[in-house]
Amino acid sequence: MPVAVITGASKGLGRALAGALAARGWDLVLDARGAGALEGTAAALEEAYGVRVVAVAGDVTDAGHRSWLVAAAGELGGVDLLVHNASALGAEPLVPLAGLPVEGLRRALEVNVVAALGLVQEALPWLRRSAVGAVVAVSSDAAVEAYGTWGGYGASKAALDQLAAVLGVEEPGVRVWTVDPGDMATDLYAAAVPDDDAPRPDPAGVVPAFLRLLDDRPASGRHTASALLEGVR
Repeated sequence: MPVAVITGASKGLGRALAGALAARGWDLVLDARGAGALEGTAAALEEAYGVRVVAVAGDVTDAGHRSWLVAAAGELGGVDLLVHNASALGAEPLVPLAGLPVEGLRRALEVNVVAALGLVQEALPWLRRSAVGAVVAVSSDAAVEAYGTWGGYGASKAALDQLAAVLGVEEPGVRVWTVDPGDMATDLYAAAVPDDDAPRPDPAGVVPAFLRLLDDRPASGRHTASALLEGVR
């Protein structure tokens, strides 16, 4: 079976995507900082779909943790798909740049960019050998639009977009896609803007966009979930 490594997989988009891949028969290595929720997710997916799911709790900014994730995938057979979904805002709730703690910005860059590259570097030997090797980096419209208070987070996602674009050029045998999923009802958004209680789509609603990438395997590049979902039933 193909093997996927998904970060930030105990809830929200990461969990929804893990469930969709498990339903297709993928074996999974899942990451999140909270061991309890992550292990619950892994057990539920194993029971529901009969696939192998390994939960590796930890922080993606820890080089040792990243090595353990890839080693766990290697024990399942390799890495065919790497999804960097783990994200940090930099401040909760979000604040204007004038008041953004430098340490918060540093944390956002470490999680959203540095850890993404570190994990890719660990997984590349496997991805290069896979017939379907692919990297998916979850981006944001804040990477390309100037939204007040979203400057630190948006800057980190813009850096992630550029990193992925260059990786796609340097690794022609591996598909590298960044995806802007659009607004979703997630804990991350609630932490970013706690006073905004407007209804938002469930993360499961954008999973078909990610599955379309895996099915169609377009050239490496940046995509929006809304465009990928056009024509998907």
